Amino acid sequence: MNRDLDTQKLSAFGKKIGGILNGAAAALMISVGHKVRLFDVMSEIGACSSSKLAEAAGLDERYVREWLGAMTTAGIVSYDAFRGLYVLPAEHAAMLTRSAGPRNQSLYMQYIPLLAQVEDQIVDHFKSGGGVPYSEYSTFHAVMAEASAARFDSLLVETILPLVPNIVEHLDSGINVSDVGCGSGHAINVMAQAFPNSTFTGIDFSSEAIGVAREEAMQLELANVDFVEQDAANLQFDQVFDFVTTFDAVHDQAQPQKMVAGIYASLKSGGYWLCADLCASSHLGENLDHPIGTFGYTVSCMHCMSVSLAYDGEGLGAMWGAQKAQEIFTDAGFKVEEVARVDGDAGNNYYLCRRPL
Repeated sequence: MNRDLDTQKLSAFGKKIGGILNGAAAALMISVGHKVRLFDVMSEIGACSSSKLAEAAGLDERYVREWLGAMTTAGIVSYDAFRGLYVLPAEHAAMLTRSAGPRNQSLYMQYIPLLAQVEDQIVDHFKSGGGVPYSEYSTFHAVMAEASAARFDSLLVETILPLVPNIVEHLDSGINVSDVGCGSGHAINVMAQAFPNSTFTGIDFSSEAIGVAREEAMQLELANVDFVEQDAANLQFDQVFDFVTTFDAVHDQAQPQKMVAGIYASLKSGGYWLCADLCASSHLGENLDHPIGTFGYTVSCMHCMSVSLAYDGEGLGAMWGAQKAQEIFTDAGFKVEEVARVDGDAGNNYYLCRRPL
């Protein structure tokens, strides 16, 4: 070992690395706990033994007990060693249970095992270039759909849409709306259900996602929404829509400039495009204190950037940032009237872009 090393810095970094390892392990276990509803059950039944929790959740006690060990040592669950009882503190339940809605952080822990599925392929692409296509992320649409539902069910109609001037009144009266890169379609189905006088079109290039979107629309008995399987870089609409939305859909496009140009062309003059995308700076030095910066760059490297490169794209990545976003939007002809934030969705900027009259 280098004798010139600062032992205090070495020790501090060792503790940091240990914390990272423990944090990664905790994230995986939080994901598991979410999927088998352990946090929800703990929140409902209060202090419990491992056997009582396993029985209430309908799970194997031995697995539940080991999971509780991980959650206790991670500081997620409190443990009374004298009585052998476990408690999920109310403050923790407020950020880990399904009833927490958009503040449910366990939803996002699911990205860790999702990304791990393609680690070996990402390693290969470090050497050869290119990227991993959407089809290799087997649970991507399911995870995204669940996260979208948590956010949009509580925020979209009452909080997000009113960011756009007079849009709620127009939707009530009846206008033509598109959601580009709609994925599994939950956002546009929520809008279609809330505004029956308006007509909605969801657009995505994934046949799997479009199938899920159509199935949900059918279950909701929506007659005012349609879904089109189409590449966002080749939109075939000319001044058709009064209002367009995109939610976390621009940064992983192979050709984002073409997508934005197509959205501009599809809008009627004076129409608004509401674009939600990750809140970050385009400059690394301004992201050093970003609360989820490491997560953002990791998801970008393991998914967003990579899928763009897989289709010979430029690989903008999730952390493309507000400066780059506004540059692309204004180059397409949009006027960016506001970059708004929403309470309950701390991760995103909401860009209010208007096609001039």
